Amino acid sequence: MLFSKKIFKIFVIFVVFYHKMVYNDGMEALIDTHTHTIASGHHTEDTVVQMAIRASIIGLKNLCVTEHAPAMTGAASESYFRNLKFADKKKFGVNLFYGAELNVLNVKGQVDLDRDITKDLAFCIASLHKQVFRPRTERENTLALVNAMDNPDVFIIGHPEDPEFPVERTMLVEAAREKGCAIELNSASLSPDGHRTGNFDWIFKTFILCKRKGVYITLGSDSHGRGRIADFDECYKFLDEIDFPDELVLNYYPEKFFQKIAEKKRK
Repeated sequence: MLFSKKIFKIFVIFVVFYHKMVYNDGMEALIDTHTHTIASGHHTEDTVVQMAIRASIIGLKNLCVTEHAPAMTGAASESYFRNLKFADKKKFGVNLFYGAELNVLNVKGQVDLDRDITKDLAFCIASLHKQVFRPRTERENTLALVNAMDNPDVFIIGHPEDPEFPVERTMLVEAAREKGCAIELNSASLSPDGHRTGNFDWIFKTFILCKRKGVYITLGSDSHGRGRIADFDECYKFLDEIDFPDELVLNYYPEKFFQKIAEKKRK
């Protein structure tokens, strides 16, 4: 048994070293801010334990578990989110933070968990999903996200580049700067085999605008299960191409990430 543990440790060290040397020679994410487990109800049967093991293997010290909120079919219930305060905060050397990916329900920016629940979560992502919010005009889609930013617990606007939901970039970025929110660069929209591709021009122009306006961004793997945790290789390439400032990428600075969340909650 002791021998097996030593072999496992050597294997973990090798995997972490290989990952760093081959995939990224610059700044790297120290936290993944957008992942899902089996509790989100689709695309995976992986548990928090399996997610933490994977994060540990690849050398990721901080993992955010952000399950889909109840309006999504088969998603976690209100009671699930209420009980997250009792969940393990650390597994296999990985710090675990529990949030929610809220569904924006209407143009007014209402979401599907009440504040008496979200105030106790680490933070919330607000996203548009066609299962909950019927795609509308560009202005209506944008207003839905902008109004959701008024929720003190919403810090990240999730996958705003979704081609099914046209969004007015200037209004979104200006609102994020004014209201203290971050815009997500979602891995699934840049990876060749991602499920939300086809809107690269919008992504390019929007994150150039974030750069110009000094708006913070987050990298979200949106990994449903362990397979794509911290899979940011395409994000790194894109950010290098547009010479995006490291100091605006909150995944590189976890303490700053949570500091900005606290500031947003105080507003």
